Amino acid sequence: MIRVVAGTPPLSPAEQYGLDVVVDLSRLLVASEGGEWDASGRDAIVILRVGPPTAPDDRAAPTGAITELSAPIPVADGVVTIPRPLLRAVAEVAGAGIEQRSRGRDRYDRVPAAENPLVAASVEREPAVSIAGARLREAVVQAAGSRIVRLLAPWPDAHRWCAAMTHDVDVVSVWPLFTALRVVELLRKGRGSLAVAVLAAAVRAAAGDPVWAGILGVLDAERRYGIVSTWFMLCGTPTLATFRAGDLTYRPESPRARRIVAAIEAAGHEIGLHGSFATSDAPETFTLQRARLRTLSGTAALGVRQHYLRMRPGMTQRSMAVAGFAYDATYGFPDRNAYRLGVIDVVPGWDDAAQRAVPIDEVPLMWMDRAQSKYQGVEDPDQWIADAMVLADVSRRAEGLWVGLWHPNLTTALGFPGASPAYERLLAALTVERPYIAPLHRVVEWRALRRAVRAHAMRPDGQVTLVGPPGRTFDIVVEDADGRPRERLAATPAAPPPGR
Repeated sequence: MIRVVAGTPPLSPAEQYGLDVVVDLSRLLVASEGGEWDASGRDAIVILRVGPPTAPDDRAAPTGAITELSAPIPVADGVVTIPRPLLRAVAEVAGAGIEQRSRGRDRYDRVPAAENPLVAASVEREPAVSIAGARLREAVVQAAGSRIVRLLAPWPDAHRWCAAMTHDVDVVSVWPLFTALRVVELLRKGRGSLAVAVLAAAVRAAAGDPVWAGILGVLDAERRYGIVSTWFMLCGTPTLATFRAGDLTYRPESPRARRIVAAIEAAGHEIGLHGSFATSDAPETFTLQRARLRTLSGTAALGVRQHYLRMRPGMTQRSMAVAGFAYDATYGFPDRNAYRLGVIDVVPGWDDAAQRAVPIDEVPLMWMDRAQSKYQGVEDPDQWIADAMVLADVSRRAEGLWVGLWHPNLTTALGFPGASPAYERLLAALTVERPYIAPLHRVVEWRALRRAVRAHAMRPDGQVTLVGPPGRTFDIVVEDADGRPRERLAATPAAPPPGR
């Protein structure tokens, strides 16, 4: 258990954001300022201090932030001092401050991966910010001695890590066009045998609807493994220009799109918005597309992911928050599977231009099927799955979050031989490791709740009293330093229906 002591002079907004994030990632239980603490209770708490001010690093050197994340955290008896440069580095990496200031753009008007500080330092496959949170936890345990150490359990229902599957619905109609484009892609790569297999499958599927078959195949596989996932739907009006750009390709009100939405909802999955290219710098378009999606699904979408991961970091997230979204699932690399924000967890958004937190949670994307097949030339689905499990193992060992993206159009007739059975193998490999599996809105709900829990008092026997927000839908379990359950904050019972 820790008590956070305000820095002198006061923390800058970026330092405060970094402190909030790294403490949250550490899972350390924080003593509330207005708690009921006698002298013995205060003496049993480790003090977390912020180090003295230092001159800011050269903001033109992004790799400097990575160095600061691994800076030593001084430990004394009952006191841990966290350096201010480490806190600023959290805002630069997990808050994407460096990317928000970048003017670099690739051919899809995205910030190139090379502008990311983790990529620049060649450590994008290491969750550097989450590691800093774990180092803070270890420092507090070391400083505690005989003092009380309490940690918040990482995930609900005694699960030690979390896995979430997501799907972007990019193709609904005119499927032969997409098959033809994929065949051209394979031929350019010199994969003629694969192109022939795709054409043969497309001929066999000509009388049917391979897009619908792909949707049903994913839904059936997830039903067998007990997985509830998140699906992102495009909700703009397609034009010839959007078709040519690879952006909007279907009308959400079309019978085929409505059938897909109905099947997703009938299976109990979550539907979010797949923001079109125009939303990246047009706030009003987000609001219109979110409202349009609500008319189809009947519920307001809580989450959004940008199509092609195309966004203007910071500015796009401000627009998402204004439109009413609770979370953004865009922060991943299009051309590699890695940790773009340096975290294997959910973190609050950060607005570098305004120097303030954004009221939206960031759920980083860590693995995507097309990152390898489209950008790296890897056409073997088994290699995609092997890469997914390498990253999932990092999340499992660190008791963190893994988020994957599987496109439901990855079937043989649409250009991807062997992909469908590979997806089922991925689900089998994930579930055997017993993660907490939930749609993204539940993951975000859990993390927001865990972030808000505080210790309010401590009895003479060392039992800690917990407080948290009302309306809790999860139990919160507190553990000791060895992971043994100690205290529990029970979920709030649902109110009975009127008249009962």
